[in-house]
Amino acid sequence: MTVIVRFAPSPTGYLHVGGHRTALYNYLFARKHGGRFILRIEDTDQSRYMEGAVENLVKSLRAMGLNWDAGPDKEDEKGPYYQSRRLEIYNKEILRLLSSGKAYRCFCSPERLAKLRERQLAAGEAPGYDGYCRHLDPHEAEKQAQKESHVIRMRVPHEGAMTFHDEIRGEVTVEFSRVDDQVLMKSDGFPTYHLANVVDDHYMGVTHVIRGEEWLPSLPKHLLLYDDLGWEAPVFAHLPLLLNPDKSKLSKRQGDVAVEDYLAKGYLPQALNNFLALLGWNPGDDREIFSMDELIELFSLDRVNKAGAVFNVEKLDWMNQQYIQAMEDTAYLKEARKWLSGIVLNDRGDAALLAVKSGLTRFNEIPKKLAPFVSGVSLPGEGEAAELIAAESTRTVLQTLKEKLMTQSLDDPVGFFPLMKGIQKETGIKGKNLWMPVRIALTGELHGPELGVIAYYLGNEEMIRRLDRVLKGL
Repeated sequence: MTVIVRFAPSPTGYLHVGGHRTALYNYLFARKHGGRFILRIEDTDQSRYMEGAVENLVKSLRAMGLNWDAGPDKEDEKGPYYQSRRLEIYNKEILRLLSSGKAYRCFCSPERLAKLRERQLAAGEAPGYDGYCRHLDPHEAEKQAQKESHVIRMRVPHEGAMTFHDEIRGEVTVEFSRVDDQVLMKSDGFPTYHLANVVDDHYMGVTHVIRGEEWLPSLPKHLLLYDDLGWEAPVFAHLPLLLNPDKSKLSKRQGDVAVEDYLAKGYLPQALNNFLALLGWNPGDDREIFSMDELIELFSLDRVNKAGAVFNVEKLDWMNQQYIQAMEDTAYLKEARKWLSGIVLNDRGDAALLAVKSGLTRFNEIPKKLAPFVSGVSLPGEGEAAELIAAESTRTVLQTLKEKLMTQSLDDPVGFFPLMKGIQKETGIKGKNLWMPVRIALTGELHGPELGVIAYYLGNEEMIRRLDRVLKGL
């Protein structure tokens, strides 16, 4: 058997990080088993469709390194991969359900259904359809359907229960009395998710449905549909929720939730994939950094947790930093140059970019980290830095450095250290009274990238200009 899985988002906006984790788990599972990964666009809810959302989803998934074997841009004999283009297939199957009595037409108005819901809630009952049209004569209902707006509902048994197996949850039993007569076909002629996903998964040969736990309550309806249509159901696995630190469901109210937002902040796709893979899945050891190939090799559904996983941005920051530090210089520089935000570096710019690498958490920090190299220096007015600049020895250090820079060229970052050692020997000033005033004079800050690299990048002329500015203020 060839494993076939799918990621089936609705084009209602951005790619949620929870949605991407679902896509990632499907991708890892397919690649682990040498199977196929399908991208399907579930656009049957026309009221929620957003222009450009499909392109945004595709762009985000591609940016994250997920490649599908079939999808809206890779059509094959199982397509089309837009549900809105498969209406003929759904109509064929809904007619089968009507003919067999497994579905029925419902003419209840929205007003009646709203009042029914109000009464049920007031009585402390779970809201659901009361079966008002369930016993209409099918032939009369078909005639009435020619004249009146209606929906088509599935006919759920009133008695008994269903026990099913979920790869993550184990055995689950649900009484039919708790399952609603779900709408399968809306009055606009479009199927609901419940019909469309069952039909498409069957027609596309999906063997494993790996999706969020929000769909677990709907599984009895889906399994009933498989039975009603005479089809074998796939294996199901319902993934745990992603949570905010306060254990509420991850939402935009408490921070970014779109993949594109994290990429725009300078998180690496590899780091974000690694981080999301570990939210709900345990590799079985204490390692935390995994390449995509390693994730594929290790991933299994039996190590996915039932409990929700907390989305900890601090942990993501740490992981992204690990990935940045592990980058080869060539790859790092190529990526770093994309984040200059209009900053124009001189011909020693690569040295500056490499100097700030060790302190980077995200690539969007680069403009701020480069400030000591490219910005005018603002001297501190208070605190330790101000005290160091005001020290008696500072003028001696800065004046001596200026004089040496007027006669000695600095050809590499390493050359600055012996130059400073010479000043120490000449003046007798050492330690922070030697190094800190120079750093503050050149950068305006107490801490930062290696001072030798800053000096090399600035060059003699710019260093002398900055030293003069400070000396005039002493």
